[in-house]
Amino acid sequence: METKQTERAAAPVEIAGEPADSEDAVRCVEAYFRELDARFERGFDPGAGGYARDAPKDEGKGCFLIARIDGRAVGCGALRALDTETGEIKRMWIAPEARGMGLARRLLDMLEEAARGFGMKRVRLDTNRALGEAQALYRKAGYREIARYNDNLYADFFFEKQLVQPGKSSPISR
Repeated sequence: METKQTERAAAPVEIAGEPADSEDAVRCVEAYFRELDARFERGFDPGAGGYARDAPKDEGKGCFLIARIDGRAVGCGALRALDTETGEIKRMWIAPEARGMGLARRLLDMLEEAARGFGMKRVRLDTNRALGEAQALYRKAGYREIARYNDNLYADFFFEKQLVQPGKSSPISR
């Protein structure tokens, strides 16, 4: 097992943007949905409660990122605008065989950086109680729990992170 972990950690990792309807993006999102269906107490239906509606669209203030190891897609994450100052992170997923390498944190950091680049001051996200590792990641990354901000039927926890401290400008100039 240790050898496998070392080999896995040494594999080249690339995280880059691509269209949300690309073959790899669709494959990752479908795998994510299958995992949610298996892990959620009552299963998961992507058509319920507008969940399919919240897919990121290219409206100038959003992106879809794919994480790859040796060219193979092993994770994804997306950013969409809720308003001019608030982004929402969606579809954060890492394939089980690629977990434990810090990819989720790298993906989250890149989505936050993209939000800053779009001039967003904060990002929000939601998650289900069955996804304890996601809750831990978000808390460790500086997210704080907030009141419900959307109608996602599957969400139990809602988080927000300020990207710009009040009274300070963004670290990225456009």
